[in-house]
Amino acid sequence: MIKTLDRMIIKQFLPTLLVSMLFFILILEMVELFSNLWRYINNGVTITEMMQVFLYYLPSCINFSLPMSLLFSVSFTLGNYYANNELIAIFGSGVPLFRFVIALVFFGLLFSFASFIFEERVVIDSFKLKNELTNKLLRQSTSLNNNNPTVIDNNGTIIYSADFYNDKDITLSNIIVIHKDENGSMLKTINAEWAEWNTDEQLWEFHRCRRYHHDPESGFFVSEYDDIFTDPVFKTDPFTFRRVIRDVGEMKIRDAKLWIESLRKAGLPYAESLTAYYRRFSFSLTPFVVCLLSAAIGGRFRKNILLMSLLTSLVISVVYYVLQLVFTILANLGYISPAAGAWIPFIFFCVIGFFLYRFAQS
Repeated sequence: MIKTLDRMIIKQFLPTLLVSMLFFILILEMVELFSNLWRYINNGVTITEMMQVFLYYLPSCINFSLPMSLLFSVSFTLGNYYANNELIAIFGSGVPLFRFVIALVFFGLLFSFASFIFEERVVIDSFKLKNELTNKLLRQSTSLNNNNPTVIDNNGTIIYSADFYNDKDITLSNIIVIHKDENGSMLKTINAEWAEWNTDEQLWEFHRCRRYHHDPESGFFVSEYDDIFTDPVFKTDPFTFRRVIRDVGEMKIRDAKLWIESLRKAGLPYAESLTAYYRRFSFSLTPFVVCLLSAAIGGRFRKNILLMSLLTSLVISVVYYVLQLVFTILANLGYISPAAGAWIPFIFFCVIGFFLYRFAQS
């Protein structure tokens, strides 16, 4: 009998899920269209080009709409069973609510793993293409120049500080470099009018610079002036001086991990990127937690099932995403750890889901 009940609930659940996903995908695509419509018109973007943007955005819409669709589908399916009094026989036969909806919860867990793989294999690349095409069509450019860059390299033994970094020419203006040994003792200091990246030797050339370095014979620091000075130890990659505009959401897990590690080694702020990295894992489990929640509360609706299921799915989704946003901001500002900022909303809703099952009609 249990297998028959599982097949019955899945048979009614899947068509509802498909229709609701199409509905939410359409809404997301329409929001994207109307938010940029006037820009498309002003830049003479053709319908074919707009359709290409929507095609690249489709995988992201599928990923975003899945949790809301699961919420609605589970609530609507169970609401129909309650309204038709079909659960009286099921509960009367000794089948508890959690056992009856275990197939839906399992589907939520399955969709969570599928969502993570789908995002890693498809969504990341398509979303990056969508952003690149949108910027091209709207004639939007991004500057990598950076004001007042400060970079720490070589495990904290080399510190760069400049007034301006020019990414086109790969130069640093009014730069100061401090070089220390592993014990923190000063080895040399460089004050240069500007520095240029030597692409052949892969190091920095300092122009019109004054060096202060330790003289082992006298035991004092001496000052020297050079028109051009190079040292193989000053080979920090120019990308670390760029204005940080890379989005972890457009990187695959491996690339995101390497990017965060490079930020950490360079002494640049990385809390925001690390929070987004952890959130990639917690967000992929959203289908599981929404199935858990909707299965506990979905059967409480006996009237206006369609409207109440839709309203419930939207309300829970908004609360969940707002809670994620709040804790993400707290993590970015350093009030909580990046891991806590990414996982607390998920854990909180899981606890609520299991708590609701204790008081659910069964």
